[in-house]
Amino acid sequence: MPHQPPDSHHCSSKIIYVFITLAFAAATVGVVFLLKKCHAPKRRGKTTRVSGSGNNGGHHRPCYLGEKLSASIRCYRRTVDIERTRHGGSEAFNRLEEYPRWREIFLGYAFGIDYREDRGHAYMLSDQDVTERIKIVKQPGACLHCHASVLPAYRESGLKAGIPANEAHRQEQIMKGFEMVCAMPYNDARTLVSHPISCIDCHDPDTLQLRVTRTAFLNALQALARSNSPLPHLPSIERWRKDGRKGEYDVNTMATRQEMRSFACGQCHVEYYFKGEGKLVTYPWHKGMRAEQIEDYYDETGFKDWTHKTSGAPLLKAQHPEFEMWSQGIHARSGVSCADCHMPYKREGAVKVSDHHVRSPLFNLSNACQTCHHTTESELMARIALIQDTTRDLMSRAEVAVVDLIHDLQKAQESGIPAEQLKAAQSLHRKAQWRLDFVAAENSMGFHAPQEAARILGEAIDYARQGQLEALKLKTPATTGDKP
Repeated sequence: MPHQPPDSHHCSSKIIYVFITLAFAAATVGVVFLLKKCHAPKRRGKTTRVSGSGNNGGHHRPCYLGEKLSASIRCYRRTVDIERTRHGGSEAFNRLEEYPRWREIFLGYAFGIDYREDRGHAYMLSDQDVTERIKIVKQPGACLHCHASVLPAYRESGLKAGIPANEAHRQEQIMKGFEMVCAMPYNDARTLVSHPISCIDCHDPDTLQLRVTRTAFLNALQALARSNSPLPHLPSIERWRKDGRKGEYDVNTMATRQEMRSFACGQCHVEYYFKGEGKLVTYPWHKGMRAEQIEDYYDETGFKDWTHKTSGAPLLKAQHPEFEMWSQGIHARSGVSCADCHMPYKREGAVKVSDHHVRSPLFNLSNACQTCHHTTESELMARIALIQDTTRDLMSRAEVAVVDLIHDLQKAQESGIPAEQLKAAQSLHRKAQWRLDFVAAENSMGFHAPQEAARILGEAIDYARQGQLEALKLKTPATTGDKP
């Protein structure tokens, strides 16, 4: 049979098929390339895997990271904004004028002279410089632990103390410097720092990944992990415990990214005290983070912040236990981080960024709340107001009860009651005021954990009234027949 010529129609079909295949391949490569370009900013947000609290390069200027975080820096600069909410905000109003009972509650302590609302992050260092408290009481360098970008100062002080200068000893340099700066007089330590909290305090300057840098927080999380306090909202610690508690818990290598979005904030928004003669910043989480667990630790160590001028009770001053209170709330149990509400995601052009304005969610309900709560802004505001107004009402009742107890103890002393007989009522004053202050000093007016705040304030009222009953039982020497 003679050879047949190829079918021209069949050849044309093959050519068209090859052409279409190549076109699809080229389009796929193009789409993949575009996706990589679009998602590059998101990759920079993965959780940190930086060990310890090291500081890369010693840079501490807020704008050091430049174009790497340009959108975030623009937001951060807006922390100079002055905004007032119904129960707080970033306006530095004097709490002692708004709530005058606190002058009596803090009598004999520097907070009874100057107690202003906290302003934005941009003011953290400058406000520390001008507070009247620093003029009344000689403050240590420990105050800079959370008021300044202090890691370079720690490292430089450690190097001057003789710690080897190589990278292998970086953590040792920082730990030694931390101890040295804490013990310094405030004015001497202040010369070592220039800026408030900046980018490198929460981000690795090379990778931009989140990290924890505050030495006291690293120490506290290790102590907390070693405790038996349930921590369902911190899965990496529960996992470390379940795996046999091997070595020490390391937040920078073990925490999830979502945990880091709370740890980066929680490393400073906490209750703390200055331990021992060295004034070492210490977070009292050895037994847990609830108010009574912290109180147990302080009782066990015999710590007091001051002795009340009229009641004679050895008292505690709560600082700003936002992380502790958030840890007891429904948002923490649901996996919602600090940043989800106070630094919600937003779009800047084609880039998705976390809003570094760092402010109350009340000013940004659409991004901060409505991504999860699918209801109107007016309904959300009503829910928030109910929680905060209820907390404020309970707090007022607790203030009255504590002041009443102070007056009764003052009368008891003036009538000649022996000091030994006053101890039971003074102990109840300590318990009541600690609980009242724990909620008052926490900057959410109960919102971070409404039921916990109500429980704590209920206990404050109860302990104060119990203290009054104890004071009523006391008998003066004249009524007992003893010689005056």
